[in-house]
Amino acid sequence: MQKEIQNLVDKGEMLPLMEEFYTIQGEGFHKGTAAYFIRVGGCDVGCHWCDVKESWNANLHPPTSAVKIVENAKKYSDTIVITGGEPLTWDMTFLTSKLKAEGLQVHIETSGAYKLTGTWDWICLSPKKLKLPTPEVYEKAHELKVIIYNKDDFRFAEEQADKVNKNCILYMQPEWSKRDKVIPEIVDYVMRNPKWKVSLQTHKYLNIP
Repeated sequence: MQKEIQNLVDKGEMLPLMEEFYTIQGEGFHKGTAAYFIRVGGCDVGCHWCDVKESWNANLHPPTSAVKIVENAKKYSDTIVITGGEPLTWDMTFLTSKLKAEGLQVHIETSGAYKLTGTWDWICLSPKKLKLPTPEVYEKAHELKVIIYNKDDFRFAEEQADKVNKNCILYMQPEWSKRDKVIPEIVDYVMRNPKWKVSLQTHKYLNIP
């Protein structure tokens, strides 16, 4: 039985579902939009400031039928956001094909560290220094969201901006615990470098998931 489940997980027909919830997208280009979030467990990128470290260990999250995930999602919203963890740890082809068959808009939030699978209407690339994105994700990303935790992150942001496609929208977002310190620095930087925009975690200010 375990082998059978593992086989379905490998094919993306089951996924380690951590949580699913209907809320307002708080970050980036689509902020303020009602969206249904599907949070998939499993991530080995290991950012020390990650606010969902409980998502890292996929074994803590039960393999759930992708068909069932889609049935739930379509009841709530036309906009579906797949996040993690790192969703590209898993093959997203099956899940996204089922979501698209329902006529839904499908977004992903990813570090881009793994092979890009699935069909996406919007790719939010949030690269991490520990495990850089694949060339294909740089080419296809719609938005680049760099988390600013310290001064070196501005250098890293520019390095990443040089790699994405020319239509990619560029965002800098303060790491939540450092926001009071880094927001003035980000504001100053964006005013001097207006190709960048500021992204805030507005859902945290609204006190919603």
